[in-house]
Amino acid sequence: MSARGFRGGVHPPDSKEYSKDKAIEVMPVPERVVIPLHQNIGAPAQAIVEPGAKVKKGQIIGMGKGFVSTPVHASISGEVKKVGEFPHPSGKDMLAIEIESDGEDAWVEGLEEVQDVDSLTPDEIRQKVLAAGIVGLGGATFPTHVKLAPPKEKKIEALMLNGAECEPYLTADHRLMIEDPDSIIKGLKILMKALGVDKGYIGIEDNKPDAVTSLMRAASGTNIEVISLHVKYPQGAEKQLIKAILNKEVPSGGLPMDVGVVVQNVGTAAAVYEAVRYGRPLIERVTTITGRGVKEPKNLKVRIGTPTSVLIDSAGGLTEDVSKIIMGGPMMGGGVYTTEVPIVKGTSGVVVLKSDDIRDRESNPCIRCGRCARACPMLLEPGAMGIFSERDMFEETEGYFVMDCIECGCCSYTCPSDRPLVHLFRYAKAAIIKKRQKEGTN
Repeated sequence: MSARGFRGGVHPPDSKEYSKDKAIEVMPVPERVVIPLHQNIGAPAQAIVEPGAKVKKGQIIGMGKGFVSTPVHASISGEVKKVGEFPHPSGKDMLAIEIESDGEDAWVEGLEEVQDVDSLTPDEIRQKVLAAGIVGLGGATFPTHVKLAPPKEKKIEALMLNGAECEPYLTADHRLMIEDPDSIIKGLKILMKALGVDKGYIGIEDNKPDAVTSLMRAASGTNIEVISLHVKYPQGAEKQLIKAILNKEVPSGGLPMDVGVVVQNVGTAAAVYEAVRYGRPLIERVTTITGRGVKEPKNLKVRIGTPTSVLIDSAGGLTEDVSKIIMGGPMMGGGVYTTEVPIVKGTSGVVVLKSDDIRDRESNPCIRCGRCARACPMLLEPGAMGIFSERDMFEETEGYFVMDCIECGCCSYTCPSDRPLVHLFRYAKAAIIKKRQKEGTN
């Protein structure tokens, strides 16, 4: 099947040359981790340990509250030193659990291996995924068990893995697809069984031919199709991926399940396999540390809760004239104010930029050039939405479908006036959601 693509999008320099050929390195066990209780879309977990408690790797230290929530686990064995406020990738201090290593790195007892994964029922798979605390590892962090339990009226016909990794700089998924394709395919099969679907797809941008070849070999003889996609940002966004592969359009205000599709990340599929087959909860992930701001860019398998400073040290330290550190990619990630911010489940990369990597110009009024509208993959009118947003005209902004914005940053990237459009849309969305909550509507 050839990719049909999608309208809009941009072509920023991919800057993947720094780390795409670097094999995944397993980081040493950190001396200390800080594990946030809020690592997923939805409700944060609630701490169930106190300072002084002895914990083991894989032990639940925070229980999820509600359906759209996940537990969090100790990523090392040791002693709980503090339960309190710590720096968080969101930019705010948030509740987290600090653990000091005992040097043993011992697993918690009772993790259940399943030799015959095919014998599990869909509900048993969902329960194991929930217990493992798995969320979308592409950065969205939506609880995976929720995606595996669509409403009965939503008939799911296809499961799709996002291997596009369209964000500039990031190469963690690329390396995972090359080095561990079997876990991805086995995880995809488990996800397909949980959803009761017969057809699986994996979409990969065609600037990763080695990953395409690797997964094609691993998927040989299965009903899983590996598809090479054109290089264009945001090719990895759910709705754009569905359009490119199946030529289906998710309706305004809708979700992929509305067109019979569920989308997961390749890293998520590998984590599902680890959880279902070996009983291992999500306590580590592959993360890229890259950019001209570090001396030795790398792809690292790192424990959740490891401070960013430890990754930077592992990458040889900072170079001169470092200007910004971004958690995630430069298009959708966020800057951090301290290197004590920990790696969380959704941290696909840490990008360290120098001053001359950053376009730092003053924002100017909209000139109505229309470049943002041409770039918008959701076919919105970002120029008008931005004007209404900055004037607090939220009803008008909502009328321009601001809630359909996926915050990909294409509009800001193309804007000759350097308008902070994504920030304005987030501001408007927050106001609209607050108004809806007050009125008791969705």
